[in-house]
Amino acid sequence: MSQNGQSRGTIVVDGVPLPDLLDETMIREVVHGFYAEIRHDDLLGPIFRDRIEPHKWPHHLAKMCDFWSATLLRTSRYEGRPLPPHLAIRDLGAAHFRRWLKLFRTTVRRMCPPEVAALFMDRAFRIAHSFRLAIAFNRGETTIGIAPIVDKDL
Repeated sequence: MSQNGQSRGTIVVDGVPLPDLLDETMIREVVHGFYAEIRHDDLLGPIFRDRIEPHKWPHHLAKMCDFWSATLLRTSRYEGRPLPPHLAIRDLGAAHFRRWLKLFRTTVRRMCPPEVAALFMDRAFRIAHSFRLAIAFNRGETTIGIAPIVDKDL
């Protein structure tokens, strides 16, 4: 049984069973904690303030909870395409993704046991790299020199 009282079958990600500690409650806490940090960040906060009106934050947070639930718990709650909004941010670059990853790492390390934090970060690093490649491609830039951001780079 997970903390939220719902039984689930064993979920395997990359050949590794997910820890039972990872549930919807933990995902919600991570998402809400992370975006609280983002909103106060000098680099990332203005990007979000320019795009998400204050009254729309509950919807955004719910959508991000659905995204992470689908990503880690294999639920089918997330409906959307996460890349297009990022493509629309004109000067989004490596520094923004590094800061995003650093804040995310701080959040998951504070809120999750190490094995769960590692799962979150594995996915976050993959997402960041995929988005960076897609953004460069969309801008007509070469992707050859775009190396993945790794933990030691943060």
